Amino acid sequence: MSFKDQQIHILLIEDNPGDIYLMTTELKNIDIPNTLHIVVDGTHAIDFLKQSGSYEGAPKPNLIILDLNLPRIDGRDVLNFIKSSPDLNKIPLLIVSASDEDSNILDSYNPQLNIFIKKPDSLKAFHSLIHQIRDFIKISYKRK
Repeated sequence: MSFKDQQIHILLIEDNPGDIYLMTTELKNIDIPNTLHIVVDGTHAIDFLKQSGSYEGAPKPNLIILDLNLPRIDGRDVLNFIKSSPDLNKIPLLIVSASDEDSNILDSYNPQLNIFIKKPDSLKAFHSLIHQIRDFIKISYKRK
């Protein structure tokens, strides 16, 4: 099945309102039909992924975009939850962090399903990030 055959559900796990706004605005303009689901901390992220609490019936995401620095439950703990779950560990995962040093965190996980991108520091760099996300989705669905 290709991404053109279905709506892609993207879970954005991000606490920065500016980054959420930019991501929401930009993902509306990519050439892949998508629905963006947003959670703002690690606790809500795990609830969404477990489809529990107020997220009962939430769709299983086709792509997860994870900020590592989150309130309540840290993004690293969310990453460990995802990677230790047989139902979730094959979902393509894009980690976005302000620190280049965080790229090392992916070393122990399947590199074909994951990518690390440093958080953009300009609007131009953010547009580039959106293109990388679009390309990542296309590549991920070619493998299926």
